[in-house]
Amino acid sequence: MQHRMKTHPLTEQQINQLLQRAQTGSLVTLNPDGTPYSTPIHFVYCGDAIFVHGLPKGKKLDNIAHDSRVGFSVYEMDKLLLDPHGKPCDTNTKYESVIISGTAKLVNDMEEKRNVLKKIAEKYTPHLINTEIPNNMVKGTAVIRIAVTEMTGKYYL
Repeated sequence: MQHRMKTHPLTEQQINQLLQRAQTGSLVTLNPDGTPYSTPIHFVYCGDAIFVHGLPKGKKLDNIAHDSRVGFSVYEMDKLLLDPHGKPCDTNTKYESVIISGTAKLVNDMEEKRNVLKKIAEKYTPHLINTEIPNNMVKGTAVIRIAVTEMTGKYYL
């Protein structure tokens, strides 16, 4: 285990707070040749799962169909902590991060998709929360559920 995971772990509550407020994450899928493919993405965290949405076709969906194992990370940098003696290698960072391993699956149930899309709208466009999402938009949008198998968080001040 990394030194900072031993000395600076985030609590479950701090992990949940970071996942609620963070605006972007990075979804890592596996290409057919086993190499990683990382996509910056909007997301919501609810019910112990990460949900993302996007176009119904593309590389991340192809990768998930081939291998459902994924990684997901969120990172917030607050500021650089400069060394008082000007040593560049002793510069540090005040941050919080969460790293998740899990399995991804397309959500096919229309009602679940609609609920997830409403939660995404609530997070990113709260001024449109009362706008109905048309059925064709729900049908035409891919929603991915990432079931969390492992989640860790750390920080540094």
